[in-house]
Amino acid sequence: MRITLSVIKADIGSIGGHIQPSRRLLEAVRRHVADAGAGLILDHYVGYTGDDVAILMTHTHGPGAEAVHALAWEAFRAGTEVARAQGLYGAGQDLLKEAFSGNVRGMGPAVAEMAFEERPNEPFLFFAADKTDPGAYNLPLYLAFADPMTTSGLLLSPELGEGFRFVIMDVACTEGDRVIELQTPEDLYDLAALLRDPERYVVESVWSRAAGEIAAAASTTRLHNIAGKYVGKDDPVLLVRAQKHFPATGEILAPYATGHFVGGGMRGSHHMPLMPVPLNAGISYFDGPPVVSCAAFCVHEGRLTEPVDAFAHPFWDAVRHRVARKARRCAARASLAPPCSP
Repeated sequence: MRITLSVIKADIGSIGGHIQPSRRLLEAVRRHVADAGAGLILDHYVGYTGDDVAILMTHTHGPGAEAVHALAWEAFRAGTEVARAQGLYGAGQDLLKEAFSGNVRGMGPAVAEMAFEERPNEPFLFFAADKTDPGAYNLPLYLAFADPMTTSGLLLSPELGEGFRFVIMDVACTEGDRVIELQTPEDLYDLAALLRDPERYVVESVWSRAAGEIAAAASTTRLHNIAGKYVGKDDPVLLVRAQKHFPATGEILAPYATGHFVGGGMRGSHHMPLMPVPLNAGISYFDGPPVVSCAAFCVHEGRLTEPVDAFAHPFWDAVRHRVARKARRCAARASLAPPCSP
């Protein structure tokens, strides 16, 4: 069965500043998706990371389907009405256009989509980040799909050993899509050179060279390119398929133990470590720190299992403690000097 995974995310209002959406807001979004999505989508999941609400949908209409995007847009509008009624901060912040124009790309919400023929066992990971930019996924994707010191499957698995094709987006180009495609392992140094500039070059997707199938898809929306001014960080989402022709789940998750530095934090003007957090976690210290959550699923005939919280394991508690110490040092430096860098 050929299915499409679509995740569309937006900041449409939160309690106490940039902390987290209200229960009523989330209920409004869930209710709209469930009611209006009947007969259109196969299954869905609604959750939040920080102050961003994400809608994950399975369907058979392919990436960019107008009806699916309209469903998410109207669900966010329903949530925005609740946010305004409750006086939440930043009501409708990421809905940068007044009228839906057939696709939410370029309208504010972050979008990541992939279509594929379902395997008998189809595990995938859904990442959602807050208070950071799309380039936050550059290093984890590089390490998971191109670094054999992280992913031993690149050495041990014939399928992974053939390498991957990286599709890179130049997000600084506002006149149209500027895309660069590189193959690993032969283009490894060129890939590293680009991904070291995460404010400009961002991984849009990764493809298996052995299977010719999509392995990962990330959002590349830059809100300031749409609004013409700073309106908040881009807060990207990412879908990654796991196992068989793709890295194992543990190999995909391992890079997040580094707490690597990303753009974000207070007013989006700093570089701070990325903290892996449990599902449905809010924002707190220094308008951050930048956070990422991960929900693990299997999908069969378009139906999702319940999500498993990939960062809820006790191992990640020690990572969070170390990232918190790094974030405090960054915030302390920020009060004495220009925005801190890695």
